[in-house]
Amino acid sequence: MSQVKKTAGQGAQLLTDVGPVIAFILVYNVGRNFAGDQAIYWATGVFMVGVAMALGYAAIVQKRFPPMLVVSAVIVMSFGGMTIYLQDPIFVYIKPTIINLLYSFAILGSFAFGFNVWKALFGSVFTLPDRVWWILAVRWALFFQILALINEFLWRHINDSVVVESARWFPQLAWSESVWANGKLGIMALTFVFALANIPIALKHQPDDDDLNADDATPDKA
Repeated sequence: MSQVKKTAGQGAQLLTDVGPVIAFILVYNVGRNFAGDQAIYWATGVFMVGVAMALGYAAIVQKRFPPMLVVSAVIVMSFGGMTIYLQDPIFVYIKPTIINLLYSFAILGSFAFGFNVWKALFGSVFTLPDRVWWILAVRWALFFQILALINEFLWRHINDSVVVESARWFPQLAWSESVWANGKLGIMALTFVFALANIPIALKHQPDDDDLNADDATPDKA
């Protein structure tokens, strides 16, 4: 694959990953000025459409169904649908927690079957020793748990919605729903930084072109 095509593919993947989240934040903040408390439902609907479009793009243009995107789409449609139908934002509040914990448990659970799901998902991007794939998988599994914890901390202290005071971990803390919604920007930034922090270990163990050429040049033994 040429570098241009690879870069274009990565750009498209980034768009499908962050596009629905950006749309959610924009619609939510604009909607707060016009729809008030109903903004969360408008933003949730737009987010659902964005995820559906991302999945459609992957299926039609990229000719694939990314497992993580499929799982996210199922949860987004289920919890988003309940949020809008029941007019109860609690479902969309806990959705990120469910998704992140599911990712984490899927990674860790795959080890029990002698399988590294992280390597299966990203093995086409990097050629790495199994030990490094294990390190990366564990790191991301723990990171997903941290993201779930952050989301729980944020939504449990919302004071202008349906969240009851008994749900708070720290009674003295309280903030508006917009803090939780706009906190998604911070979570995206944190995820980006974490991904960058893991690049060095991948590059360090990536085989050189000379090594790959040497392997290709090695004649098969009968």
